[in-house]
Amino acid sequence: MSASWLSRTLIFAGLVACLGSHAQIAAAADSVAPLAKDTSSHPRGQLSPDLSAALDACRTYVVTQADEFVRRTRAFVDAVKTGRLAEAKSLYAYARQPYERIEPVAALFGDIVKRMDVRADEFELRERDPAFIGFHRLEMSLFAEGTTAGLAEIAERLASDSTELQQRILATPISPTRMVGGASALIESIAATKISGEEERYSRTDLWDFQGNIEGSKAIFVLLRPLLEQDQEFVARVDRNYRRVEDVLSRYRAAGDFAPYDRLTSRDRNALKGPITLLAEDLSTLRARLNLD
Repeated sequence: MSASWLSRTLIFAGLVACLGSHAQIAAAADSVAPLAKDTSSHPRGQLSPDLSAALDACRTYVVTQADEFVRRTRAFVDAVKTGRLAEAKSLYAYARQPYERIEPVAALFGDIVKRMDVRADEFELRERDPAFIGFHRLEMSLFAEGTTAGLAEIAERLASDSTELQQRILATPISPTRMVGGASALIESIAATKISGEEERYSRTDLWDFQGNIEGSKAIFVLLRPLLEQDQEFVARVDRNYRRVEDVLSRYRAAGDFAPYDRLTSRDRNALKGPITLLAEDLSTLRARLNLD
């Protein structure tokens, strides 16, 4: 049995673990296959076969999450447009999670992200600025104002933008450095900004976002793990820190829902920040360990 064959087998097993079914993998791989060539500064011809296989698996994961984002956003938008306030509020954080898992890739398309995920701070008139649309505009009305009135056009634009993001991800090569760097970028975004609670200021669903970021980061690491087996100490340390972060998050989850973020004390937030910071530091070395820097 060759080392290369074993690595690819482990990569596929990791993809099954991340996505949950062979059918999902096959469907996503069919759409990804024509886009296997990468025009980044590290052309596919200069990458090892095992690293190329791992990057293809990462891309398949991203595509499935983009598909899931469209599906969940459509359900959320339909609830908003038909005036089902309680249902719309319950679907808000759930709809965002697939996006949070692939946020570094979505960031390639800044025009879409600026519409979908921008906060009121970015605009001169803040919450009352006509350009303030997307998730956080809907979040404000649903959670702070308690209404779905007048949101149909904004909601439908969000659904349209989610589909456009999906299509652009399908049509755009993703560089190895961007893909691998996503594992650390997702965790760093929590440590640098999201831990403050500024992201979901109306709904206080920040812990849902944290979970999405952690799941997306871990998926990339799991798919790259077979290429890191020569450094068992590093792999074990990263696995341990993922578990620590997940254990802390689990304290604030019951009956399938997370506690509102404003219920966490400063001590609670520090308990999260410690292992998240350690995890981000280790994951920031992934590109160098895979000779992508």
